[in-house]
Amino acid sequence: MDSDNLLGQFLRARRGLVRPEEQGVPVIGHRRVAGLRREEVAMLSGLSADYYVRLEQGRERNPSVQVVDALARALMLDDDAIAHLHRLARPVPGRSGRKTRLRRISPALLQMMNSWTGTPAVILGRRMEVLAHNPLGGALFAGHTYSGDLMRLVFLDPDARDFYPDWDRVAANTVGGLREAAGTDYDDPQLIELVGELSLKSEAFRTLWARHDIRQKRHETKRFRHPVVGELTLHYESLTINSAPGQQLVVYQAEPGSSSARALSLLGSFAATKTAQASDSVRQDIAADD
Repeated sequence: MDSDNLLGQFLRARRGLVRPEEQGVPVIGHRRVAGLRREEVAMLSGLSADYYVRLEQGRERNPSVQVVDALARALMLDDDAIAHLHRLARPVPGRSGRKTRLRRISPALLQMMNSWTGTPAVILGRRMEVLAHNPLGGALFAGHTYSGDLMRLVFLDPDARDFYPDWDRVAANTVGGLREAAGTDYDDPQLIELVGELSLKSEAFRTLWARHDIRQKRHETKRFRHPVVGELTLHYESLTINSAPGQQLVVYQAEPGSSSARALSLLGSFAATKTAQASDSVRQDIAADD
């Protein structure tokens, strides 16, 4: 989590993922480095080798837009990674190191979520922590050691690989989403703590984090193996919350008439029963105190 040279770290990681033959670079003899060499990236970008080395080492920190675009082409970056590279080259002044993190949830938004009785919905923070959920959203992720923290759920929960049948894809997307959400704000103490813990406890996380993949959470189809209702295939949409930068509203839906829709309906009934039982228990406790 060295935040002093984020641009250089990103360039080094990404050139290591590009095979020379993908860019038409001849491979002659034994190569001691994975991916592209520095001078090869410089050549593909139309830069001098010395200038590119200064970029990686952090001695040059203000590349032009044209240079950033040329580097993106050389490194074969997708749209999300290109946007991230531009942010690294021109970080927003005053953003890094902010100590105040907005976690308040709009009451109107909570009311709207709770009205979606057949649709799981959760609100995530920048570190993929669950800030709020409606009853069905809570039921979807219930029963795990880290139900309220999706990063730790994926990488530290003993049930994660069973809960996510496509765990490898989920893990890669989750790490890419964390990097995208963090942007250039790597001085966040809670982010430092999270990355440190996951790096220490999960080899898979360490490997994925070192790749510097970037993936904005937008929409996807995801499979779950729920401990109560079994297999679920859900489509989700991730929506930014304009009144709370950094928060995401994630809404899940099943294909109408599918087995997943029936399982989701069953999960809703199960959640409603649990809620009713909890309410009855509270009322009985109050009555006993009286």
